[in-house]
Amino acid sequence: MRILFLGGTGNLSAECAALLHGQGHQITLLTRGRSPVPGHYHSIHADRKHAADLEAAINGESFDVVINFIGYDLEDVQLDYALFRNRTAQYIFISSATVYQKPPPRLPITEATPLQNPWWDYARKKIACEQWLMERWSQDHFPVTIVRPSHTYSHRWIPNAVSSSTYNVAARLQAGKPVFVPDDGENPWTLTAAQDFAVGLAGLAGQRAALGQAYHITSDEVLTWNQIYAIIAAALGVREPCVLRIPTDFICQAVPHLTGNLKGDKSHPAVFDNSKIKHAVPQFHCAIPFAAGVARSVAWLRAHPGQQNLSDSVEHAIEEVVTRWQEAGNAA
Repeated sequence: MRILFLGGTGNLSAECAALLHGQGHQITLLTRGRSPVPGHYHSIHADRKHAADLEAAINGESFDVVINFIGYDLEDVQLDYALFRNRTAQYIFISSATVYQKPPPRLPITEATPLQNPWWDYARKKIACEQWLMERWSQDHFPVTIVRPSHTYSHRWIPNAVSSSTYNVAARLQAGKPVFVPDDGENPWTLTAAQDFAVGLAGLAGQRAALGQAYHITSDEVLTWNQIYAIIAAALGVREPCVLRIPTDFICQAVPHLTGNLKGDKSHPAVFDNSKIKHAVPQFHCAIPFAAGVARSVAWLRAHPGQQNLSDSVEHAIEEVVTRWQEAGNAA
């Protein structure tokens, strides 16, 4: 198949592109040219926010499958609809499991769980995109498939409750500095290796039965935040990590911009029923436990120190929460 990736060099999309290419498909990446594109892929350079530039770059080409990893606003998918409605047999929109109701009305979460997130604008925008696309399927037969990853990581990320794309939490653990988890740290959570996610996505690509359907693709391994941070510390070789248990409300009062990330996601249980994706893609299963996945991430990032993304703003946010907690008379 000829498959177009909108995005394709990111944490999640790179693994998906690699797997589909390995299966013999022709992969084209639409990028802004800021990240290197592997030489065995075709590439199209354009700013996907500019309709005229995008249409000129596509140059009338058609694709069997278009996979959108970088659709965050309603205008993004509306532009894609106008451009690809007659140029693809399947449009896969990568949404997010943050769209599910927070807190979830019951566990495990299924694809029938209501879509409602009052805490996070990111999730509400994804919901709006999903609903508009499903209307296009219902009214115009636009061949959409919705895919919802949860907290997914590659070898370039060490996932955590604050900012998984940065190395700050890992660096603080290595330095013996305090980090924190929301509430008592016992909230059940699901982390999925991007390589495992890619198997589910690849199985949906080109599948007519997947049109008009939504699937989440996640691991079945459930860990608490306490367990997650203990596993990260072990991978880093840190024997006695300093992990503070801080109420979510306190964290969000100290650093309001963390509200969406926590109240809209990581302070609520994330346990998923993956029956639907397993039925659609029988070969899908998650083979990489978090302990093995994060050990790989630590090894890769230590071998590539230039990829250790250390963010001043993330460091400031963590330090602000920790300092305020300790100034309030709580133990380190």
